[in-house]
Amino acid sequence: MVRTPLTPEERLRGERLGALLRAARGERSMAAVAASAGISAETLRKIETGRAPTPAFFTVAALAGALGLSLDEILGSCAAEPDEAPAPVPAAVPLIA
Repeated sequence: MVRTPLTPEERLRGERLGALLRAARGERSMAAVAASAGISAETLRKIETGRAPTPAFFTVAALAGALGLSLDEILGSCAAEPDEAPAPVPAAVPLIA
């Protein structure tokens, strides 16, 4: 199976997603956030650095939950037009179990 090359827009969205996740993670370790989301630290590293610019929906949803972000916040930040600034990242709120 041959994978279709990503468009520049897809790469840009991936970069925005990575930046958003890094900012929301703050001082928390990559390993702790990844474990909380049920993914590997390497997967989180790839997403944050843009090497995995199109992660699966359920991976993004798990990360959103672990970081206290809504999917609407992620969409608003990652789908901005190239000349628009991404939406600011709110301070992460700890989840109460």
